[in-house]
Amino acid sequence: MAKMLRRQCAFCPDNEECSVMYIAEGQDLAVHQDCLLYSSGFVESEDYNPENLDERFDVASVMTELRRGRRLVCNFCQKKGATVGCEVKNCRRSYHYFCALCDDAAIDTKEEQGIYRVFCPKHDPVRKTSLYDEDNKRERSAITVQSSSATEKMSEKEKIAEDSLKALRKKQERQKVRVEFLRKCKRAGLLDEIFEEMLDTLHLAQEKLMDDNTSEAEYEETVISLFDCGLFENILTNAHSGTEEKIQALQETRKRLDTQIELLKDLQVILPAPEYASNCTSE
Repeated sequence: MAKMLRRQCAFCPDNEECSVMYIAEGQDLAVHQDCLLYSSGFVESEDYNPENLDERFDVASVMTELRRGRRLVCNFCQKKGATVGCEVKNCRRSYHYFCALCDDAAIDTKEEQGIYRVFCPKHDPVRKTSLYDEDNKRERSAITVQSSSATEKMSEKEKIAEDSLKALRKKQERQKVRVEFLRKCKRAGLLDEIFEEMLDTLHLAQEKLMDDNTSEAEYEETVISLFDCGLFENILTNAHSGTEEKIQALQETRKRLDTQIELLKDLQVILPAPEYASNCTSE
């Protein structure tokens, strides 16, 4: 059975996981390793040898998963090919792998056990305390929890500090992935297209807010979306922070104009009236 061959992206650092790709020789087919590992319906080759990563996946299995993805729409970008599903069985959210990262999905990786799972933000186990149901679509490994004695010894403040640290590390990892993702978009020449789509979306939002016929519900939804994205709020904050400077500048301008007005008034008093000046000239 034909195998996918492991390759490294020449533009990426060697230690970046997203730089590993697999290609099919003689076919127009190349895939990211992570896109394969986290695809819900995909499995590694039966004769896969962990010590030989060069031939890890079958071409036929990859093609089968691609066909399955044609029916699935990504919850983030709304495009087809979303083979990475939320690990909770009853959840219908599917993603492209990098779209899952952009949507703050939780990534659970236990490479030694061959576990590669994705949870949508709603079912993120870090955010929720409930255990996984037995009906989940993949076999789960046992969740490691601290013993009751250790938990009792840990003070409430220590637990809060530990949770905050975990959340911060997780956020930093996601930010790192996002930054690298946009860099790859730039290299691929996609940034212009992305920003054009963003501008179209902002223009549509502007039209809705300016249109007196926009329903109240749609108006509120548009405003909430603008503030949720962060960009709109940042612009308003910057505009508000510059208000004081503008007021001071206008007040100084007004003072200068008031001074000029007073000087002109003094000139009117000092200079003779036009009629008196003409009489003096005739004499």
